[in-house]
Amino acid sequence: MFDSVRDDLRATLDEIRAAGLHKPERVIDTPQSATVNVSAGGRPGEVLNFCANNYLGLADHPEVIAAAHTALDRWGYGMASVRFICGTQEVHKELEARLSAFLGQEDTILYSSCFDANGGVFETLLDAEDAVISDALNHASIIDGIRLSKARRFRYANRDMADLERQLKEATEGGARRRLIVTDGVFSMDGYVAPLREICDLADRYGAMVMVDDSHAVGFVGPGGRGTPELHGVMDRVDIVTGTLGKALGGASGGYVAARAEIVALLRQRSRPYLFSNTLAPVIAAASLKVIDLLESADDLRVRLTENTALFRRRMTEEGFDVLPGDHAIAPVMIGDAAKAGRLAELLLERGVYVIGFSYPVVPQGQARIRVQLSAAHSTEDVDRAVDAFVAARAELAG
Repeated sequence: MFDSVRDDLRATLDEIRAAGLHKPERVIDTPQSATVNVSAGGRPGEVLNFCANNYLGLADHPEVIAAAHTALDRWGYGMASVRFICGTQEVHKELEARLSAFLGQEDTILYSSCFDANGGVFETLLDAEDAVISDALNHASIIDGIRLSKARRFRYANRDMADLERQLKEATEGGARRRLIVTDGVFSMDGYVAPLREICDLADRYGAMVMVDDSHAVGFVGPGGRGTPELHGVMDRVDIVTGTLGKALGGASGGYVAARAEIVALLRQRSRPYLFSNTLAPVIAAASLKVIDLLESADDLRVRLTENTALFRRRMTEEGFDVLPGDHAIAPVMIGDAAKAGRLAELLLERGVYVIGFSYPVVPQGQARIRVQLSAAHSTEDVDRAVDAFVAARAELAG
């Protein structure tokens, strides 16, 4: 039976390669950091890493690593259980309490990933009598989570408040019992920030709840690094915040839902990804507590990230590159043509700068780009070297 399936699968893989959409996985033989050793054409070499979500440079921070070592001895390697059976340790409850306080929410529940967190919210809270109103560019995990629920689905154009209001009116007039607006806090392909104050105003007007996936913001966006709700002054108006421990907060894995107490209580009883997935490894929970300590004790990492981001965006603009506007550490360099974006990324890797080209279907047709991600671990010299590499690679591509 599998022989015929194998032929179909191979044909699909050939189509992916022919379309220039194949995603190779380069092997890194060092810890995640601003500089890594990566295999390129079979030749490993040291390169500057400008494509990780390691925004604060905490993935190899010595204090985080030390906390992980201590936790391994204190709590063991893994739980081998789900939370409600025998998978809850003190360290998990402590992390949930610290996240709640940090994010200004009443309670928090941990998941094995933010994908699972988003996958567990909608089905639990909404049914066929309800409506979810989702930004058109929301993350795939939100889209998949919505599909699991029986709620009516409405979609509004990216950050378009007039369209959001139209969808809210339709949902309200259609008799939806509960209405939930959901948006990314920061849209990962563009670096654009959601207009949360305006979203909350509309939610108040139409009696809707607000949910924000703040995976690309918590830790470094906002005065205290508490994310886009803090940035817009609406921490007390957002009902649900989902996020990850796998980006700015240490870069390992794990996710969470921080929300109103009753929402979290119901998720503990009925959220399938929580009930049927192994507990977050205690070593990650303990290391994440150290990350929160670092975030609350100083803002030096956030300041350095802001400076690096401003320098890269300014220099690239001066060199004539089309960088999407904004001040987020995600700085998309627009290329347009998918093949050119892929080739430019290869030329940059040859020059010691590791970045990735993104093209359809990850981004719209004709909007291929190289998504550069800055880190607090980068030095000023690293940023200048990256810009110089872009200039040299562009010249070779044009010649």
